[in-house]
Amino acid sequence: MYQVLLIDDERWVRTSLKKVMEKTELPFTVIHEASNGLEALDWLKEHEADLILTDVRMPVMEGLQFVQEVRKQSREQQMIVVSGYDDFPYVQQALRSGVFDYLLKPVEVVDMKRCLQQWMMQHQDRAPSKPELTSDPLEKSTIAKVQEYVQANLAGEITLTEAAARVHLNPSYLSQLFKQQLNRNFVDYIVEVRMEEAKRLLCCTSLRISEIADRVGYSDVAYFSNTFKKWNQCTPSEFRKAPDQGK
Repeated sequence: MYQVLLIDDERWVRTSLKKVMEKTELPFTVIHEASNGLEALDWLKEHEADLILTDVRMPVMEGLQFVQEVRKQSREQQMIVVSGYDDFPYVQQALRSGVFDYLLKPVEVVDMKRCLQQWMMQHQDRAPSKPELTSDPLEKSTIAKVQEYVQANLAGEITLTEAAARVHLNPSYLSQLFKQQLNRNFVDYIVEVRMEEAKRLLCCTSLRISEIADRVGYSDVAYFSNTFKKWNQCTPSEFRKAPDQGK
């Protein structure tokens, strides 16, 4: 997942840009927001980002000055500037300063996607080859956090959107990551965990089937029983009565 530092003095613009970025369904996530270049420079003293997306016109320290300050520090930080049509002279200056590309406001999804895809291609060409996602400790940690979220919320509603928000990822990317690491999709994983917990409760407690259904997130007992049968080739009652109880 590529980490992005987003710089714009207007909060609603930052929110809009984040939504546009999410809609590209590319592996980018905003890890920090700053309202001007000076604030961004302070953050960069102790943090790193793969890519910086910055507005041109801002108070305190505008985008071009920020770009120049980053270059003075000999940071090989790649940047994309966001500009209005009347800022084109500023954009030309930014390009001469070595920014990767520019986007015109209002930024459309197709333009953001094109720009980010081009950046990814160049970044992959320059960067050393990376291991597969399944061997990345950070990605494994992310999946572990999602699994903890699922386990802790079996009785309630579990959604991909909420899970992705908890680990600060794009839902589409999390879905892809889940499939690559666990070899199943997110929905199937939730059902599997719920069915395993239902089996445990059937084996180890005397709770009524309706109570077990409720504990694993099913308000409709009939639907729970049908789902259980699809996964275990027997109904909850049959499973409980079996001599080995599914062991």
